[in-house]
Amino acid sequence: MADSGSWRPPRPCETYRAEWKLCRSAGHFLHHYYVHGKRPACEQWLRDLASCRDWEERRSAEAQQSLCESERARVQAARKHTLVWALRQSPPADWHLPLQEKDK
Repeated sequence: MADSGSWRPPRPCETYRAEWKLCRSAGHFLHHYYVHGKRPACEQWLRDLASCRDWEERRSAEAQQSLCESERARVQAARKHTLVWALRQSPPADWHLPLQEKDK
């Protein structure tokens, strides 16, 4: 890691606050409950917000470590989801031909 004088949080503190506020909103709650069948976990956004503010006020090494670990975990969680569709390298050979009419 870089020395604590030049290190900055990965996101501005206002971003962590906005994510926490969005996570607690009624629309997000309903969507998350519909998709996943459980309440959204917003505690991590609140911990990140507290760590970011702690870093800005005191330059705490614990806050820096907490934010780095949280962002690493978030990136790892995003990478574990694979694509559903196989991506093509080139278009089909007959892509420019008219479609065949189906019998009605």
